Amino acid sequence: METPFLNAKDAEVSQSAQKREIENDLSHEVIGAAVEVQRVLGTGLLESAYAAALAAELRERGLPFEREVPVPASYKGQMLGVAFRADFLVQGSLLLELKAVEQTTDLHRAQLLSYLRVSGLRLGLLINFHAFPVARGIKRVVNQL
Repeated sequence: METPFLNAKDAEVSQSAQKREIENDLSHEVIGAAVEVQRVLGTGLLESAYAAALAAELRERGLPFEREVPVPASYKGQMLGVAFRADFLVQGSLLLELKAVEQTTDLHRAQLLSYLRVSGLRLGLLINFHAFPVARGIKRVVNQL
C-alpha cells in the first residue's frame, strides 16, 4: 500500500484545520468556564467581578491566560502605541472581550473584530455576563486574516 504524500499546499490546509480544531476546543473550554462563573455568581454584578471570577476559573482549569494585555498598533508602518487592552488573552490565541450589559450590539462585535485585526489573532469571544443563560450572550467573532 502506498503512503500518500502531502504537497506544501495540502500540509498548510492540514495545519490550518488542526489550528481551528484547537481553537474550537479552547473556546468550548472557555465557554464552560463562563457558564460556571455565572452559575456561581448569577447576573447583575459589575464586569470587574465577572473578570476576577473568570480568571480564577481559568486558573482552576489550568488554562494559561493574561489579563488586560496591552496590544500595540501601527499605521502605515508607524507605531501608534497601545491601541487597546485585551480583557483576556487565553493560550496566546483566543481574545476575550467581557461585558455586563443588557444587550450586546453590532458595535461590540465590530469592536472585537477590530481588536482581532490589530492583534493579528483569528478568534475572539464576546461574553456578556448579563445575559441569562450566559451561553446565549456569547458571540464568536472570527478574523479571516
